[in-house]
Amino acid sequence: MRNFYAILRRELYVYFCSPIAYVVTTIFLVLSGYLFYSAFAYFSMISMQAMRMPGIDGINVTEMVLNPMFANMSVIMLLMMPLLTMRLFAEEKKAGTLELLLSYPVRETELLLGKFAACLVVFSVMLVLTWLYPILLWLFAKPDSGPILSGYLGLFLMGAAFIALGLLVSSLTENQIVAAVISFGAILMFWLIGWSETFVGPSLGKVLSHLSLLDHFEGFARGVIDSRDVIYYIDFCILFLFMTMRSLESKKWRG
Repeated sequence: MRNFYAILRRELYVYFCSPIAYVVTTIFLVLSGYLFYSAFAYFSMISMQAMRMPGIDGINVTEMVLNPMFANMSVIMLLMMPLLTMRLFAEEKKAGTLELLLSYPVRETELLLGKFAACLVVFSVMLVLTWLYPILLWLFAKPDSGPILSGYLGLFLMGAAFIALGLLVSSLTENQIVAAVISFGAILMFWLIGWSETFVGPSLGKVLSHLSLLDHFEGFARGVIDSRDVIYYIDFCILFLFMTMRSLESKKWRG
């Protein structure tokens, strides 16, 4: 565990001593803040009209503000997360420091989990900063806390899945741009794969829907925490971390 904490501190130092974390976090907050403001302004306008016209039903802050907010944040994450993961192994490989690290008495597991945890910490900071949006919402609309908590849990699990996939791609190349592009394409594929459900047979359609990152997130955004969705994201992380481990071990075998 001592090596794990050393790797974690080292990666956090690199993140916060370079502009990557600040730029990604700023863009994430600006885009998500703008989209939250747009949804909230529209909700306020509709609410004002409803006050003048009694009888209009169906105005719900959860459906009109919270659901779009979580959906928009998940899309922005899809764009931003490859920028956080692209350097984790690619930079080490290009600089030749990965071989040096692997020659130390540091297990591949400690190295991998240290980098995964550091990226997860940076991502968690991004999410915590967006708590300002539901706090502002509470001041004016009093939304239910359940959908907010489940939505953030879904975003956290989805972000962890993005990071695990990005780590694998970063371990396969020494070019950070290539790592970012391939990570984005791979994440987008797992995001969209459920859309093919209606074009294939029922059996294959269920498989594609089960593999979809988006399909498993929709329940969280509606305030429903299904253990099958939680298990899917955990399994997704374990699978790609395991594949990254095999990638690191193969590098040691090749010398």
